[in-house]
Amino acid sequence: MTTLADLTTLADLTTLRVGGPAARYVEAETQAALIEAVRSADAAGEPLLVLGGGSNLLIADEGFAGLVVRDVRTGVEPISEDGCGGAEFRAPAGQDWDGLVRHAIDAEWAGLEALSGIPGTVGAAPVQNIGAYGQEAAAIVASVRTWDRAAGRVRTLTAAELGFGYRTSILKRSTTPADPTPRFVVLDVVFHTRRGSLSAPIAYAELAARLGVDLGTRVPAAEARGAVLELRAGKGMLVDDPAAPDHDRWSAGSFFTNPILPADRAALVPPGAPRWPVPDAGRVPDPGPGAVKTSAAWLIEQAGFAKGFGLRGPQSPARLSTRHTLALTNRGTARAADIVDLARAIRTGVRETFGIVLDPEPVLVGVRL
Repeated sequence: MTTLADLTTLADLTTLRVGGPAARYVEAETQAALIEAVRSADAAGEPLLVLGGGSNLLIADEGFAGLVVRDVRTGVEPISEDGCGGAEFRAPAGQDWDGLVRHAIDAEWAGLEALSGIPGTVGAAPVQNIGAYGQEAAAIVASVRTWDRAAGRVRTLTAAELGFGYRTSILKRSTTPADPTPRFVVLDVVFHTRRGSLSAPIAYAELAARLGVDLGTRVPAAEARGAVLELRAGKGMLVDDPAAPDHDRWSAGSFFTNPILPADRAALVPPGAPRWPVPDAGRVPDPGPGAVKTSAAWLIEQAGFAKGFGLRGPQSPARLSTRHTLALTNRGTARAADIVDLARAIRTGVRETFGIVLDPEPVLVGVRL
């Protein structure tokens, strides 16, 4: 375990580049070190924040009055590979997610290509049930090995036990505003995919159009990855390059999830808004039959918040991305309070215009909307 006394603020470890200091900060280089850091903090009643890539966090300007643990373990370990049974492989929670996707495509483990370019680490994938362009983690996660903070032991959760839903899981639902670290701290994740050099059937119209194919077509996985990276780059949804800073990338990705409305509230979706059926009835939380999903970006734009919007005009330190209205961005000098003020204004505007409440996607640490 490494203690970094020279960490100035947690802004140094988040893609939004905001957040104050940590009372204590350590890097866990082994599983034993990670477990010991979590166990000892819990035993002492010390607030705990386990950090991965920092791409889905909004941390208060006051910082975090406890222990911040960053998992820095990396690697991808094949477990089994055969033509009929597919491939199983394991990665520690600290492994960079896009590095895992790149490795999988090179090894001809199909089914991750549409998840290319998502910032963050492997440990966040099952917590958030990350998804993009028609794929999501729930389809490829076989099991997650965790440290159960409540029971004080290592526990493996199967895919069925993880309670996956739209951008959620039992892991995410075990967090609270007072305790942003899940009860089950991810140690490593086992994935199960099919073998092959072709992608999963293309299931997202925008991706199909970029590739010039019909929905349901399989293409070389490397081509699908390239198209996804192009789409994400066009929306500023990639990790920033320090050599060429791009403030549209100083974000937490999509700040709000697409609303899912049960049948008795589906009429709130205005005419002209995108409407998608919700095929995952039975997942948690289950919105029931007749539920409708709509676009948070469409609602934001129609409520009067255009790309580049800021509360104080073009000079605002926090503004919507100039490329995508779902991303709240730090234009270089924003504080957490500026991001929160912008998020509140947008959420209030959408609620007052359409009666629909947007839910934030990032984990909020020390702040509330």
